[in-house]
Amino acid sequence: MAELKEGDAAQLHQEDVDIKREDGGDAPSTGDQVTEQEVKTEAAADSDAKHSTTTTERHISIQTKLEGLELLVDLNGAGRKSCPLCPEEKFKACYSHKLRRHLQNLHWKVYVEFEGQRMCICHLPCRNLKPSLSGDQASGRHVAHYHCVVCSVTIARKTDMISHLKRHVNKGETEASYCGSSDVPFEEPAPSGQAYEIMKELGTNVQLLPNHTTPQKSDTYFNRKMKTNRQLVFCSLAVLAEERNPLECLDAFGATGIMGLQWAKHLRNAVKVTITDISDTCVKMIKENCQLNHIRVDGGSRGPRGPDWAGGEVEGVPIATVEVAKMDANVIMHLRPFDYIHLDPFGTAVNYLDAAFRNVRNLGIISVTSTDTGSLYAKSPNVTLRHYGCHIVRTEYYKELAARMVVATVARAAARCNKGIEVLLAVALEHFVLVVVRVLRGPTQADESAKKLRKLVHCQWCEERVFLKLGNMVDDTLPCNCHGSLPGKTAVQLGPLWAGPLFNTGFLRRMLSAAVQHSMDDIQPLVKTLICESECTTIKSLFHGPSALTNQVECGVVIKTLESQEESGPADQSGKRKTGEESGNVVKKLKSDASLEHPPFYYSIHRHSIRGMNMPKLNKFLQYLTEAGFRVSRTHFDPTGVRTDATLVQFKSVLTKYSVPTYTNAAATQTSVSTEKTV
Repeated sequence: MAELKEGDAAQLHQEDVDIKREDGGDAPSTGDQVTEQEVKTEAAADSDAKHSTTTTERHISIQTKLEGLELLVDLNGAGRKSCPLCPEEKFKACYSHKLRRHLQNLHWKVYVEFEGQRMCICHLPCRNLKPSLSGDQASGRHVAHYHCVVCSVTIARKTDMISHLKRHVNKGETEASYCGSSDVPFEEPAPSGQAYEIMKELGTNVQLLPNHTTPQKSDTYFNRKMKTNRQLVFCSLAVLAEERNPLECLDAFGATGIMGLQWAKHLRNAVKVTITDISDTCVKMIKENCQLNHIRVDGGSRGPRGPDWAGGEVEGVPIATVEVAKMDANVIMHLRPFDYIHLDPFGTAVNYLDAAFRNVRNLGIISVTSTDTGSLYAKSPNVTLRHYGCHIVRTEYYKELAARMVVATVARAAARCNKGIEVLLAVALEHFVLVVVRVLRGPTQADESAKKLRKLVHCQWCEERVFLKLGNMVDDTLPCNCHGSLPGKTAVQLGPLWAGPLFNTGFLRRMLSAAVQHSMDDIQPLVKTLICESECTTIKSLFHGPSALTNQVECGVVIKTLESQEESGPADQSGKRKTGEESGNVVKKLKSDASLEHPPFYYSIHRHSIRGMNMPKLNKFLQYLTEAGFRVSRTHFDPTGVRTDATLVQFKSVLTKYSVPTYTNAAATQTSVSTEKTV
């Protein structure tokens, strides 16, 4: 109010001077000039003081180091000194050694850190007095508090200050966006005035906003826990690039653009990458990330083309080209055909499947990542029924149930476009479900895929399960006797689900080769587990010879790599469907080898353990099942799960046979102790 009054007085004085000039017609006197100059000087000083207070000054309790807090008072001088953060009535003046311990133990020890700035606790009368019990504020007491480095608000509790700072981060409000000059170095400002964070993954650098972990608050969402998903998708694209190139691939939900940039940076001329997003902020950040990785944006400035264009990474020369478009995913998939499409929306991808199968090329690949684990893992059955049209309950094999449910939804979407699918990969981990399928054109292939959608009969008592065949009764289908020994109905129908295989062994082997080639050490154990799971074997030796990689038959379709094309000649091109007797022989061979497909679902050894019995080790138990004549392997869905073609009764019989009673070990121990005492 005082500043406003001074400004009004200066304005009134200036109006009086102008009136005198108009009336007298003469130049103003020397006294008037001096008075006017003084008023202008005071106004300028007031504005400078206000500007410096709002932009550069921060509270004295906010420091970067303990030495900065000790510099607030001369601790080297003699005599008693007062604490700069406490009033005189709270902490009396004392000598330097005691004041130093006070600053360190009371103020510095309980600081709150944010972007390198440490907010120490303050006892000065910065806040209003807390009223006493009688309601008299004058006789109240001051409350210790913190000063926010972002908005300068005072908060009493440390936990409340931490929550307050988290809300600033979620909104993208940082200390750098509020202070004009700061001692903390920060990156180049983002388009919205926020600070960038540079993150490197698989040799690709991307810029992230401070609130990149909160999808509700940020368009450029980035999840570090999805690294495994990005590497699996990359390996599947690398395998397809070996079959034919150049590929037109689409990253339909770019966000930061890291997935499409990894494709372009490592596969170079083998792929033509298109990254789309509906957000202007995301599109701008994707283009900036392209410049950060020396990748030319299609439609931008073209770099000089030289002999090293397709070779090394020369400074100033783009190593690849990426097309970045601001467009809805459904629109671009309806407008243009692609060889490879990756769908990774935040949540379910069912709204984009029809558009994805609309224009995908024959023998192309579609990868779908679903992160709505609440509905996939039977935590929200009503949402599951609404999105996927399936009825499910929580089971011991809920992860594989989720994978088969997503594949069934993909198969129905493909069948609506007269296309069939061949499942190459289905992975369900803690944070996502990834499904990779190959597209097969034609109503015949669509009918074959639709026949693999079946209901699942599940016993809620013993959790035995079997796919329902047409014409069978529910209770007669299950091999268990729960429906006869227990009152009421014990079986429920789940689905419809995908009843076919979830893995293609040849494709997984080539994915493993791609992971080794591009030094992806993180996913190599996972891919090896998938290979053993697809073959339903415990043999760890994997054959990487050229014959295993170049010969791959999928649903009557011969998939040949580039090496096999050169040997076979120009007439045999990759992706051509077999015709005549050769195609019929392949289909007959596939039907005869149907027994080699991995058995559906798995049993958890802990779920079916026997009370009072010590189970054998998992690897030993797998060996016992193999000796009993069953196919057996471990599964990536559950670390304690066993995939086998044995029924639950047979599984429990082998488990009971090799389990040791708990009291036997205790009795043996007591016997040995008594023997030692006797001796």
